[in-house]
Amino acid sequence: MKQKNMNLYKAIVGEETVDKIYEKSSRLKDKHIVCISSTYQGGGVAEMLNSMIPMFNDVGMNFGWRILHGTPDFFTITKKFHNSLQGDRVNLSQRKKNIYYETNRRFAKFTHLNHALVVVHDPQPLPLIDFYEKTQPWILRLHIDITKPNNELWEYLKGYMSKYDHVVVSHEDYKKKDLKVPQSIIFPTIDPLTIKNKPITVNTINNYLTKFGVKPDKPIVSQVSRFDKFKDPKGVLKIFEKVRKEVDCQLILLGSLATDDPEGQKIFEDVKKAADKSTFKDDIHLILVDNDILVNAVQSASAVVIQKSLREGFGLVVSEALYKKTPVVASNVGGIPFQVIDGETGFLHDPKDVNGFAGSVIRLLNDGMLREELGTKGHDHVRDNFLITRLMLDWMELFEKYIG
Repeated sequence: MKQKNMNLYKAIVGEETVDKIYEKSSRLKDKHIVCISSTYQGGGVAEMLNSMIPMFNDVGMNFGWRILHGTPDFFTITKKFHNSLQGDRVNLSQRKKNIYYETNRRFAKFTHLNHALVVVHDPQPLPLIDFYEKTQPWILRLHIDITKPNNELWEYLKGYMSKYDHVVVSHEDYKKKDLKVPQSIIFPTIDPLTIKNKPITVNTINNYLTKFGVKPDKPIVSQVSRFDKFKDPKGVLKIFEKVRKEVDCQLILLGSLATDDPEGQKIFEDVKKAADKSTFKDDIHLILVDNDILVNAVQSASAVVIQKSLREGFGLVVSEALYKKTPVVASNVGGIPFQVIDGETGFLHDPKDVNGFAGSVIRLLNDGMLREELGTKGHDHVRDNFLITRLMLDWMELFEKYIG
């Protein structure tokens, strides 16, 4: 069964890539590795781990995954930390520090880490390293855009980060000179064989769209993202207002709530209020649901996908859309320009340039041949650079440096 699973990837990425994975895994098969993150669902980190960790085990490695247990107060605080690492101000009170630290202390009491290597994802479990007699390498994987973090918070968290053996980020600009720890880049990826990314039939697409009030025969513009202020859903509404005056189309804003993001519901409600005031509110569909087939249907059916992020660690939803041959109009921030090649797989704009976004969307809606050309190039670009088999090889290369 394991060999059959990997054979499916051979048909997409080629036999040589899969053979390399088996070759590298054979040198790590006796090593027990564990990942720690703050949620098992919602967001790109959980999605990657849900695919990658079973695949590592499928090729003979011994790979575990632990989920940090936190209270609502803890996740409210760590969401503020997340935003502040992207530049927001924060009131870094002693109370917040205590809740942050003690939640990790409590989790450590019933989480035994007798492993060859530990990988911690993002700031929520960052202080865990304080509560173990460190006998193995610890790697921190930061998925956030930390180009211009809040300085007070950065100095606080840097104290924990400096205890790690290695830090992995998604962009050269995220490396920090004042962090005296080896740092490297690993680009995130998508899994082409999940239900979110596998080809689905036109009937399935139409059934799902109809179920949520979307007209399959009317051009669709969409953004698929968590309802997060840094994804700027209200900015997408402004773009749609301009586009809709020129082209008869409809907008879908589709997102879900992650368990470690307590702000999502409020932002969704704020966006809904703004949408209800729109002249074209009947053509705006706000959908708050966690449904991978629906995501697939929306991205596949869209004429254009928007990603109007103000800050973005990487933005895998861009690769998801491109893999389905849907061109993307996106912000020129974070990891997005690695995926959207301006003029080849979509168009890039300054996140404040609403007119530029609208102009590119209108151009694509009016030019079917251009949509097809950019969509095909986008699919090929993602296939060659941003599929999960490449992510596995990158991680195994790093693992070998420490425990090979």
